[in-house]
Amino acid sequence: MKKTYADKLILIFIVFFLLDAFFIMLAEPAFCSYRDALWYCYSVFSTVGFGDIIAVTLIGRILSLALTILAILIIALVTGVIVAFYNDLVSMQYKAAKAEILDKLEHLEELPQEELREISRRIRMLH
Repeated sequence: MKKTYADKLILIFIVFFLLDAFFIMLAEPAFCSYRDALWYCYSVFSTVGFGDIIAVTLIGRILSLALTILAILIIALVTGVIVAFYNDLVSMQYKAAKAEILDKLEHLEELPQEELREISRRIRMLH
């Protein structure tokens, strides 16, 4: 996460989320408390849109739209970082297995018959 600065982007999103809730609370007459505004922002962020509270003012709708767009970008970013990490992990495991096999292949004459069969099996699995 630190290589991609995703941690900073998530922090920016959290601050934006909290500020967005504050400004929506000020702009929307239906929101009596900050807690109601946070609940509304959560329903917008999660794209669930429960419908129990809706934005009726232009400012509230613009803030809701901005939150929705930012939420989609943050979710995509986090998903991409997780997938990239998983791919790196699988790649490192593959390279380690390949290096181990190559090391054993360099010392074939020293290996017992059972270990040679195991190397043969693992090489077939790599293809």
